[in-house]
Amino acid sequence: MKRIDLNCDMGEDFGVYRNSLDSELMKYITSANIACGFHAGDAATIRRTVKLALANGVAIGAHPGLPDLPGFGRRAMAITPEEAYEMTVYQLGAVQAFAQSEGGWLAHVKPHGALYNMAAKERRLADAIAEAVYKVNPSLLLFGLAGSALIHAGNAIGLRTVNEVFADRAYEADGTLTPRGTDGAIIADATLAAEQAIGMVKDGEVRTHQKGSILVQADTVCVHGDTPGALQQVRQLREALAAEGIEVMKAGE
Repeated sequence: MKRIDLNCDMGEDFGVYRNSLDSELMKYITSANIACGFHAGDAATIRRTVKLALANGVAIGAHPGLPDLPGFGRRAMAITPEEAYEMTVYQLGAVQAFAQSEGGWLAHVKPHGALYNMAAKERRLADAIAEAVYKVNPSLLLFGLAGSALIHAGNAIGLRTVNEVFADRAYEADGTLTPRGTDGAIIADATLAAEQAIGMVKDGEVRTHQKGSILVQADTVCVHGDTPGALQQVRQLREALAAEGIEVMKAGE
């Protein structure tokens, strides 16, 4: 039987701004990537999301991003490997502390937004992030874009890596994600998102924005909590996985 982890980016409320569906989405996923306060989130939101994850038996992950609240961490910044290392360690510490204080533990790390995409291509940044994760806790799982520089960096330093694919994002011919703002980059249709995810999990293949197809390794599937219709997407995806006999379970189990 095929198995797959299902993850979602969460804890992205901030201060009085609360617009997330975390409490509902948490019922359908196995891993939560919790914003660490740089691109979104704050101390109260981290704690609240950690408690939600524990109540639902969901793996707790840190979701470190660039220090860019106005841009939601989705704008590329010129940072050095040293800065990538330091901001990763700093943000992991926040989520790890809240997880431990609530009786849980940090299970995985997944960079956010522009930092994720930069590390997918730039090996020096990827190495710095992988080193930060390893030095905080070498037993942590490192989530990265399937087949990317971040996955290679994690493997090289001795981390357990998790190849991530996306139900709600289009792919380029080189295996990267189609940039946001490009027509068709976001897959909002729940049926199409489920079909894409099933193809990657079952067949290891995905159609690209250029109308070709590429091979991908799928260890975990991401659905973004801020994608239009995210709740319907994750519900329909769970139904589709069940129909295909694919078991949903936490990464690393």
